[in-house]
Amino acid sequence: MKPKKVGILTAGGLAPCLSSAIGGLIERYTEIDPSIEIICYKSGYKGLLLGQSIKVTPQMRANAAILQNFGGSPIGNSRVKLTNVKDCVKRGLVKEGQDPQKVAADQLVKDGVDILHTIGGDDTNTAAADLAKFLKDNNYELTVIGLPKTIDNDVYPIRQSLGAWTAAEQGALYFRNVVSESTANPRMLIIHEVMGRNCGWLTAATAAKYREILKSEKFIPELGLSMEARDVHAIYIPELALDIKAEAARLKAIMDKLDCVNIFISEGAGVETIVKEMEANGQEVPRDAFGHVKLDAVNPGKWFGQQFADMIGAEKVLVQKSGYFARAAAANMQDQRLIKSCTDLAVECALRREGGVIGHDEDKGDILRAIEFERIKGGKPFNVNFDWFQSMLKEIGQK
Repeated sequence: MKPKKVGILTAGGLAPCLSSAIGGLIERYTEIDPSIEIICYKSGYKGLLLGQSIKVTPQMRANAAILQNFGGSPIGNSRVKLTNVKDCVKRGLVKEGQDPQKVAADQLVKDGVDILHTIGGDDTNTAAADLAKFLKDNNYELTVIGLPKTIDNDVYPIRQSLGAWTAAEQGALYFRNVVSESTANPRMLIIHEVMGRNCGWLTAATAAKYREILKSEKFIPELGLSMEARDVHAIYIPELALDIKAEAARLKAIMDKLDCVNIFISEGAGVETIVKEMEANGQEVPRDAFGHVKLDAVNPGKWFGQQFADMIGAEKVLVQKSGYFARAAAANMQDQRLIKSCTDLAVECALRREGGVIGHDEDKGDILRAIEFERIKGGKPFNVNFDWFQSMLKEIGQK
């Protein structure tokens, strides 16, 4: 049965795909059947709970391609977990005694929505999975279709999440400027902290992209402008064990030779150790609605700087985070192609009322399909055995 009205929401943190995916869905529905109504919920699940939405007009449909040029989400995001009743009540999203999932379901029915597109990461799509199950268990006539957004690229069983390629490229461009700071002070330690709570894919991909840019440039080493000094000297991610003393000895030799050291770290690297230190000192560890440690509060980049500074004889430590720069970018052409293939399939699935999360299914030969919600989960580790990653570690001298 053809859908009459479609709802779209984006949720969680930003990624360079949200605006593009919204535009792609609007364009595809308009191409196939402009009589299908579209509304967008403001600020993700928050807007759904509060009944706040934007009707997509014919003029918006005609201009939907403009969304490909921008980052962020024009309809807004929020971090809301529908099964966290206490948090929803505390934030005024539902009243005491209400079930947020029922409030959301009833709002969708009230709005006449029969297809809901959720664009977000593992938290957004697990929330969508919970909502889809609630709808099914309570006989609501509504289909939920997710699109996988996370620059961490850590969603099971999806090969490549939307926006991750762009984030790696943007992080590389960010560091291309930051690395020049090593010429401002002698014995400078620069730490580039890249997003990635449990997965080191983005850190590794950003380092690889940066080194690709570096290898395309020309240098004058006799004048002090060398590739070696601007290269990545270490990559620390959650999936790799770290011997700090051994690494400090290796990096000190680099510092003595080049007068600088450049480290790429994932924001999730070392978090367990930092949290244990904070708790041992009686400090409260801030967490979000999903129970995740708030990484800005624990500050892994600063911690790594403190660990290495004295051991390698750094005179100055500079910690720079590319996350907000990278995740707010517009999708690049590589991601736009992936996004279009996913939004086109999402609309096809909507027309045949097939729910799930759209992605290349690693467990089924990397076929692009609607993956069952119950199979979606976050925390997929980066495969450190990829040839390109091992070759990069070998080139920079890291064991």
